[in-house]
Formats: sequence, C-alpha cells, structure tokens
Amino acid sequence: MSKLFTPLQMRSLNLRNRIFVSPMCQYSCADGLPNDWHMVHLGSRAVGGAAMVIAEATAVAPEGRISPRDTGLWNDAQAEAFAPIAAFIAAQGAVPAIQIGHAGRKASVEPPWQGGGAATADAGGWQPVAPSALPFGPDSPPPRELSLDELEQLAAYFEASARRALKAGFQVVELHMAHGYLLHQFLSPLSNRRDDAFGGSLENRMRLPLEVARRVRAVWPEELPVLVRLSVTDWVDGGWALPQSLELCRQLKALGVDLVDCSTGGLVPDAVIPAAPGFQTPFAAEIRPEIGIPTGAVGLITAAVQAEQIIATGSADVVLLARELLRDPYWPIHAAAELKVDYPWPVQYERAKT
Repeated sequence: MSKLFTPLQMRSLNLRNRIFVSPMCQYSCADGLPNDWHMVHLGSRAVGGAAMVIAEATAVAPEGRISPRDTGLWNDAQAEAFAPIAAFIAAQGAVPAIQIGHAGRKASVEPPWQGGGAATADAGGWQPVAPSALPFGPDSPPPRELSLDELEQLAAYFEASARRALKAGFQVVELHMAHGYLLHQFLSPLSNRRDDAFGGSLENRMRLPLEVARRVRAVWPEELPVLVRLSVTDWVDGGWALPQSLELCRQLKALGVDLVDCSTGGLVPDAVIPAAPGFQTPFAAEIRPEIGIPTGAVGLITAAVQAEQIIATGSADVVLLARELLRDPYWPIHAAAELKVDYPWPVQYERAKT
C-alpha cells in the first residue's frame, strides 16, 4: 500500500493523502484582492487531487506585501474575495489553507516578470520596514527599523488576518517564518541587529515569531491546525541554522503548532545553496523525531517514487510541491496511477481515467 496516499489526521481534519500544494505567489491582484486567476490556479490543484491547497503568502498589512500585486488579508473585502475560492477548494475534497506573512525588508518589489527590482512610488512602491535598517542586497532600498510600538501592532496584524482567514472559510493557517521575510529576519542574527528585547540573544530574536504563533493559535479554533513554514538554515556561517531551528520548533510545538514545513534560505542574496532533488528533506527528517512534531518536506520534489520514499521512510509526514504542480495541476492523480493506487478522479473527468 502506498504511504503517500494514506490519509492523515490533523486535529479534526482527515486529509485524503500526504500531498500539499505549496503556497506560490502569483503577483496577479490589485489592492490585495484575489480574483478569477486565483480561483482557477488554486481550484484546479484541488481538482487535481492534492490533500491541502495552501494559498500564496498573503500580507497582514499593506506594507507587508512582497509586491504591489500580492494578496492581502488586512481588510474584510479581501476575506470576502477569498471566500468563494476557499469554498471551491473544500467542495473538491481538499482542505483550504492560507499562508499569512509580512515581507519586511524584501517588500515593495516588482513581479518577477517585470525584473523583480524595487517598485517605484509611481508603481505603488513604499519604503520597507525591518528589524534593523539593513537592506536585503546592495541594490535593495534601505528599510526603516521598526519601533517597539510597531512590533506590538505587527502581532495584532497577524491575529486579525487569522480571524479573517477563518471567516473566509480556510481550515488551516500557515505562518510564514521563512525565505528572508519579516519573521525570519527577526530570527537571524544576520538581519536582526537590535539591542532591545527583540534582538541579540536567541530568546530575544525568537520573541516576535513566538508571540505571533501564540496569538494566532489563541484565535484559531482548537479543532483546526496551525502550520509554520520555516527556513531551517540561512546556508551562511554565523546565520540562522539547524540548532536554533530545533529550539524554535520545540517552543512552537509547546504553543500548539501542528506541523513545521521545512524550507531553507532566502535571507541573503549571496548564500550558496546546494539545490538538488530533495535537498531540504534531511532537515524535515531531523526535526521530526528530535522534537516530536510532524514535518513537511519541500524543495525539488518532482517524482512519485521520490515523494513515496520520503513518506515511507519517515523522513516527513507530508510533501509540499510547488513548481511541479505548476507544470501539472493533476500530479497527485498521475502519481497515484504510477504507484498503482486506485485513486478517485473527479466524476466530471472519469471518462478519461481508463
């Protein structure tokens, strides 16, 4: 029997397999409002057989967007626009989820197909904010250092966005603590040079991410899961690394986080990342038994047998696919066929199953 296609219980949710759609920014909306593109993009992957579909990194405040074209959950209109998308995902048998975050110093850039450079004021750009006034790269705009009052407000933004996500019909919320965005910036000593209660020691650098997790878990229903995406290492000497991630995961588990989605990198532009198929899976495999928390493996997972091996060997509890699901929204259905699993197709498509 395929382990990849065994159900997974997460609190009250029974997921139909171990394949999650990783959040992927589409840079395709105005004023933070998702639209028909997002319905088709996310909905087609639910039709394709994934167990959980996680909507893209969605900003908790306007200045938290990566680009002016990102989705947001800082007002009720955005929640209302997400509601039919979440409902459609659920109607296909998948669990609707959403990742919420804040881009920090990596905010206010153009979409990738427009070059990815700093967005001008005419293009809707703004000055980014960060733990410390350190730009992401040599060509990045200098961010403004956040005040203590603003840090309290940030935690409140995450809490409010989680409430809106629930109102929109999402059953899972994922907190973005990876890829060099704001909460990751607080964790890493490379980007956090503060000398107050939010900088310096590991305890201080973890303070804001843990407060965000605490506040979101407190408002998210007990019967529904909270996930965290974490960059387990910066891939840079002196930066955030596995030992610190283990301690953070220990505390996230104590706060009621249900799964850590194990990614890496993104904090600095010159990190040397040994990208190869499954290169981040060993981090999920180490955190899982050490902390006793479920983990997700992500990063260049493309083949059915590769995903099956990750689950069968206990390296992770789930796999998260991104680019491969852009190539093939129906990858789960095709993977099931390859693994000799009689997996149900949408009834509208059954005529093509045999």
